[in-house]
Amino acid sequence: MRTTVGIIGAGPAGLLLARLLHNAGIASVVLESRDRDYVERRQRAGILEQGTVDVLRAAGVGARMDREGLPHDGIELRFDRRRHRVDFPALTGGKQVMVYAQTEVCKDLIAAQLADGGPLLFEAEALAVEGADIDAPRVRFRRGGAEDVLDCDYVVGCDGFWGVARAAIPESLARTYERTYPFGWLGILADVAPSHDELVYARSDRGFCLLSMRSPSVTRAYLQVPADTDADDWSAEEIWDELDRRLEVDDPGWRLARGPLTAKSVTPMRSYVHEPMRHGRLFLAGDAAHIVPPTGAKGLNLAVGDVVTFARALAARLDKGDEGPLDAYSDTCLRRVWQAERFSYAMTTMLHRAPYASAFDDRVQLAALDRLTSSKAAEADLAEAYTGFPL
Repeated sequence: MRTTVGIIGAGPAGLLLARLLHNAGIASVVLESRDRDYVERRQRAGILEQGTVDVLRAAGVGARMDREGLPHDGIELRFDRRRHRVDFPALTGGKQVMVYAQTEVCKDLIAAQLADGGPLLFEAEALAVEGADIDAPRVRFRRGGAEDVLDCDYVVGCDGFWGVARAAIPESLARTYERTYPFGWLGILADVAPSHDELVYARSDRGFCLLSMRSPSVTRAYLQVPADTDADDWSAEEIWDELDRRLEVDDPGWRLARGPLTAKSVTPMRSYVHEPMRHGRLFLAGDAAHIVPPTGAKGLNLAVGDVVTFARALAARLDKGDEGPLDAYSDTCLRRVWQAERFSYAMTTMLHRAPYASAFDDRVQLAALDRLTSSKAAEADLAEAYTGFPL
């Protein structure tokens, strides 16, 4: 097989890249190790930045998102029994975010790709990327029990942290930066209408919690727990009781709505960046190059920024012979990546109580939240970062 761009991974990054390339008249093949059902069901992110929403609309895959997604104009912060709403449009010149699950983004992109895009091969396991440094990249993969080769002009690794793409960059050329947090998130899905019409981020002495949603009838919520927690150790009643404690405010009119759980799992918390994001004709995108703690809702949106940057750069190369944007790909993406890492780290350390936290640490957290809720400049900085850095 031969194509212009070989894409490893059919998550939102790989699928969106295939769509952008198709719309630009550039051939691609997507290799995905899992089957279609798995890709369309795996639960991941659910908050789309304004720029991500705009890109999906421009790519022709935003119709269902606009019908079923939930536009949000802000978030609520809770701490010290207080409530404070951050108004995104007022602070950013009109920007919003959209609650629309990654599973639904993938369904929309898969449907479009299968309808009129290039080949999308499920259950095609990438084994190795070869020849990227000699301008003759190829992806060895296994499908249906047989090995095959995809020859490309360029390879984009959208295959996540454990994929093969990053392994093709020599260790002698790589620099990695990492932080592992001593806690995780116990996440639930519940068949009950959300208790609030916007996301609630709560800091308490018992730990952080987040009240979110997936639809008008499905609640998504998270509790900060020790990193080694087993989700099965928590009963539904214990989870709802703990959410109630951490969401407590001086507002007798607010109550947490409870319902049956349909899923629960524990997500580890870490920050990771691999530099560079390019080696020869191999380009990394999304979790293959960087991971952020989910507090800032940046993971999927960073991946979108990566593939938009690559698609624009490749179009400049093929249409105008301009190599500059491709040469600058890693630096261009990393500027945005590090801003997202900074924001996600700041949100995480401001809202989560570390197991070794002292009374001084607690007061610094509360001081940071006091500053945020009493300064328009500080509030605007959060709103601008949350709704999205420029693509």
